[in-house]
Amino acid sequence: MTPLYTRRGRLGRLLILFILLGGLAAVAIAWRLGGQLYAPNNYRVGPPPADLGAEAVTFTSRSGATLHGWWLPGPNSQAGVVLMHGSGTDRRSMLERARFLKAAGYPVLLFDFQSNGESVGSHVTDGYLEALDGRAAVEFMRQRGIEKVGIIGFSLGAAAAVLGPDGPLPADAMVLEALYPTIEEATADRIRLRLGAWSGWLYPFFTWQLQPRLGVAPEVLRPIDRIGEVKAPILFIVGAEDRHTTLAESERLYARASEPKQLWVVPGAHHEDFYERAPDAYRQHVLDFFAGALRQQSKQVELNRAH
Repeated sequence: MTPLYTRRGRLGRLLILFILLGGLAAVAIAWRLGGQLYAPNNYRVGPPPADLGAEAVTFTSRSGATLHGWWLPGPNSQAGVVLMHGSGTDRRSMLERARFLKAAGYPVLLFDFQSNGESVGSHVTDGYLEALDGRAAVEFMRQRGIEKVGIIGFSLGAAAAVLGPDGPLPADAMVLEALYPTIEEATADRIRLRLGAWSGWLYPFFTWQLQPRLGVAPEVLRPIDRIGEVKAPILFIVGAEDRHTTLAESERLYARASEPKQLWVVPGAHHEDFYERAPDAYRQHVLDFFAGALRQQSKQVELNRAH
């Protein structure tokens, strides 16, 4: 008969083996899913809609990408707006915003981030390299003679407005929609949605791969640590029912931002196109915000020049 302590020793070794194999399987699965998550999302976007009156443009970014976009000239050069899309989409997701902004007299630039749409890249980077693209877009506007530049960024686009090696983008007003506070929370929220509350032990298997896969450390992808550096007025737009970036997370971001700032919570909205959810209210909030943050600044510049 095998002694009891020997059987227990074998069971202990088997348990350790199963734990190690389970850990290796989790690493392999997370690595494969991470590859899909951060893979380039490139395809042909095509010409702009005929009614848009847009010009197809390209410009270069320090991310290494040639960015493809559409330029909508406006009646004056006092204030214009850059539109920055979310993950897994392209400039077309911002078309309705472009239309009402153009109707309000703003020149508008829509473009595809690196690794999205027609802008080629190696990986999506949760806002890090995309911040370099956003900076190139702001520079494009300045080169076109736009004095005051506003930004509307959704999710990935909002992160790109705040992150990056050079700090927040040099814009004069920012509309930040569904901005995540930290990459750890963003990852946890998304895994929890798909796998349930039990999946908490899986989160580190996704964040650890950022450095070897993307060359970006997780501590760099923390908009909550950078939001206080934004000197421009900010309008935060968040979904009351968003589970990808929760209302509590958005309220923490808002608390860390400097004045002047505003927060609009869209009733009933999840992680979705807030313009489609509430088009009239969205137009009103955004146009009122830009009228104060951009056009009043431009009028002050004109007064200063006159004197």
